[in-house]
Amino acid sequence: MTATIGYDEVEVGTELPPGTFPVTRDTLVRYAGASGDFNPIHWNERFAKEVGLPDVIAHGMFTMAEAVRVVTDWAGDPGAVVEYGVRFTKPVVVPNDDKGAVVEVTAKVAEKLGDRQVRVDIAATSAGQKVLGLARAVVRLA
Repeated sequence: MTATIGYDEVEVGTELPPGTFPVTRDTLVRYAGASGDFNPIHWNERFAKEVGLPDVIAHGMFTMAEAVRVVTDWAGDPGAVVEYGVRFTKPVVVPNDDKGAVVEVTAKVAEKLGDRQVRVDIAATSAGQKVLGLARAVVRLA
């Protein structure tokens, strides 16, 4: 597969379609099983509070993966992402209710690089708080 978006079709400031990603306790248990990360801060409310957290929190790598989905969906190929990095700024708190939490993601082309690549800056928030900082992906376009 290759990216379906052409390099010549975008310019600095091009906004990617935003994404909204629900996160429930069930989501966290499934991710823990898939990733092998069974740290109790991600599923045990009592333990999370004992270590000073407000409640169970989503895995950082899960949050990071959800955020880049906006980029991979836009590009049309996950393999088009050649570089990706973030800083974790706030945890995604996931209450034990029917709603859970929501991660809202926006992104835009911040720079056109050589070799048909662009840098995409990503913003991710949950409950009005910025949960990722310096979230950037380099994407090779068609």
